[in-house]
Amino acid sequence: MSLLIKNGRIITSVDDYYADIFIEDETIDVIGRNLEMEADRVLDAKGYLVIPGGIDPHTHLDMPFGGTVSADDFETGTKAAAHGGTTTLIDFAIQTKGHSTLEALDTWHAKAEGKTAIDYGFHMILTDLEDNRINEMRMLADEGITSYKLFMAYPGVLYVDDGTIYRAMRKAGEDGTVICMHAENGIVIDEIVKEAVKKGQTAPKYHSLTRPTQMEAEGVHRAISIADVANVPVYIVHLSSADALEQVVLARDKGKAVFAETCPQYLFLDYSYYEKEDFEGAKYVMTPALREKWNQKELWRGLQFGDLQSISTDHCPFCFKEQKELGRTDFSQIPNGAPGVENRMSLVYNGGVVAGRISVNKFVDLTSTSAAKIFGLFPKKGTIAIGSDADIVLFNPDRKETISVNNTCTHHMNVDYNTYEGFEVQGISETVISRGKVIVDNCEYKGKKGDGKYVKRSLYNEYYPIGHPIKSDRP
Repeated sequence: MSLLIKNGRIITSVDDYYADIFIEDETIDVIGRNLEMEADRVLDAKGYLVIPGGIDPHTHLDMPFGGTVSADDFETGTKAAAHGGTTTLIDFAIQTKGHSTLEALDTWHAKAEGKTAIDYGFHMILTDLEDNRINEMRMLADEGITSYKLFMAYPGVLYVDDGTIYRAMRKAGEDGTVICMHAENGIVIDEIVKEAVKKGQTAPKYHSLTRPTQMEAEGVHRAISIADVANVPVYIVHLSSADALEQVVLARDKGKAVFAETCPQYLFLDYSYYEKEDFEGAKYVMTPALREKWNQKELWRGLQFGDLQSISTDHCPFCFKEQKELGRTDFSQIPNGAPGVENRMSLVYNGGVVAGRISVNKFVDLTSTSAAKIFGLFPKKGTIAIGSDADIVLFNPDRKETISVNNTCTHHMNVDYNTYEGFEVQGISETVISRGKVIVDNCEYKGKKGDGKYVKRSLYNEYYPIGHPIKSDRP
C-alpha cells in the first residue's frame, strides 16, 4: 500500500523543514515539496510534527522475575508502545545459567513471533559464560543480536562476577558488538538489605534507602574500567543518579566509548513516592531506585550536553494487586519494575521541549535516533530519509492529555496502575505508521497482532568505528 503524507513539518535529529513524504513498499520513497503523486491513502499532516517512530532500547516483556512474570507480553506491550509513538523496541532474551544462549534466543523468539504490533529486536542477557560457550556470542551476532547485557546486581539470580564480565567484554569487543551494563554493586547492596530486614525495616521506602547512589557510581566506574581494558563500547542502562553520571562524564571526557541512558522515572519521579501510604510506594519499586529530586536537574544537564544519549523506559510492569503485594511484609520480595513504554514520548516532549530544556531535534535524538545508531538500526530506523523504513509518527505538539489508567488515550498497558497517574502532558502521538502501515489513527489502534517483524541489527562498528573518540557537547 502506498501512502502520501502532505504538509508536514519534518523533524529528525538534525533537520527541521516542511515537505511531503511518499511511502511505498514499507519504505520512504520520495521526499519533496508539493508532491502530486497517486497514493492509496493521503494524510494531511498540517500542524503536526512528522518525526521518526520512537525506539525504546530497554523493555522487559513476558519476563520471569521474583516468582512471577511481567504483566505485559509481546502482544499487549508492543500494542501499548505503538499507542505512545514507539515503532521499534529492543527487549531482553535471558540465558538460563548453565544453558546455551542460543536456546534462550529460541525461547524469546517463540514468545514474540507473530504477536507484536511493532518491530522488535533482542539483547542477550548473559548469566554465565563458560569457555566452551564463548563462541556462541559470534553466532548470536550473526543472528542480529549485537548487544549483551550483564548484571552487577541480583546475586544468585542474574549477577555475574568481574571475570565473567571481562570475558564477555573481550569477546564482544573482538566481534564489534556492545555490552549493556546494569551497574550497581549488588554484593554490597544485598548486605545492606539483609541488615534492614533484620531491623524490621520492611516498608517499600527501604528499597531505596538500601541502594545508595554510591553503589551505582561504583558499578559504573568498574564497568567502564573493565570495558576500557577489554576494548569494547559499554552502554550503562537506566542511569539514575548524579553520582553515576559523574563517572560517565569523566570517561567520555577522556574519549572513552561510553554511552548511557536514563528513563522517564528518574527525570520526573523521586524518592518521595516511596513515602505514600497504604503500601502505594510499592508501585515505584524498581531498580535502580528513585532518587532524591535534586538528581533530576543533573540528569537533564547530562541529556542537554550529550553525556546521556538515550531515554528508554525499562518497561517491566507488575500489577499492584497480586504481584506487587508479594512483598507487602518485606520490600525485598516486591517484584522490581514499573510500566512506562506507552508514555515515554509524551513525557519527554512535555518535560523537555515544552519546558524549554531541549530542542525538538534533541527530542528525536533521545527517543529514536541515538538508540538506532548505537544498537545497529540506523539508518533503517531512527530517521526520515529516502530508503529508510517508513516508521513515522504524526505528533500533535499542542494536544494535552492527563495520563491515567482510566484514560483510553494514554493507557493500554496490561497493568492495573500508571506510574505517571495524574501527569498532564502536552504532545501526543496521534497517528503512528509502522513500515508504511497506519497502526494508530487519531489514537485508535488500527493494526493487528503480528504486524511487527524481528529486526536483525548490525554491528556497532558499522556506524561507530571502535576507537572513535566520544566527546560531549559541553563547552
